[in-house]
Amino acid sequence: MTLPTPGETLAVFHTNLGDITLRFFSDKAPRHVEAFQKLVKEGFYNGIHFHRVIPGFMIQGGCPNTKPGNEKKGPAGTGDAGYKLKQEFNDTKHVRGILSAARAQDPNSAGSQFFLMVATSTHLDNQYTAFGEVVTGMDVADKIVALKRDRSDRPLPENPAIIESAELITAI
Repeated sequence: MTLPTPGETLAVFHTNLGDITLRFFSDKAPRHVEAFQKLVKEGFYNGIHFHRVIPGFMIQGGCPNTKPGNEKKGPAGTGDAGYKLKQEFNDTKHVRGILSAARAQDPNSAGSQFFLMVATSTHLDNQYTAFGEVVTGMDVADKIVALKRDRSDRPLPENPAIIESAELITAI
């Protein structure tokens, strides 16, 4: 991980389990970074749950169906922000702490969903668009991935991981 430079834009997820601060790879995946930052500014991620947690692999969030009141729109993991981004595969390795775009089978189907790596998974390299990394808060990601979950790797209702709010800040 490279420390942020003064003036660099960062995102902070304020979760019910602690904060996760992210920096972006604008040089490697500019469209993904721009879309993610726009959603943060609009408050899209506020109230969204991490809906998939797999120990030894990753945690996934960004599905609007996980917000209270949106359950009728479809199951967790099936919703998105209503657009699709063209892939921006790059030389970033999917190691612990990497932020990457979740997608369907189509490489050009990423939208609002993302995942944070809690372990290295080289089979994802050049298959998914990595567009950032965790600066601080991997301990929070570790708490989230350790939550009790069901057979579909969804945290149980009694122990959710919620992005209470998300914001963009400037590194000092």
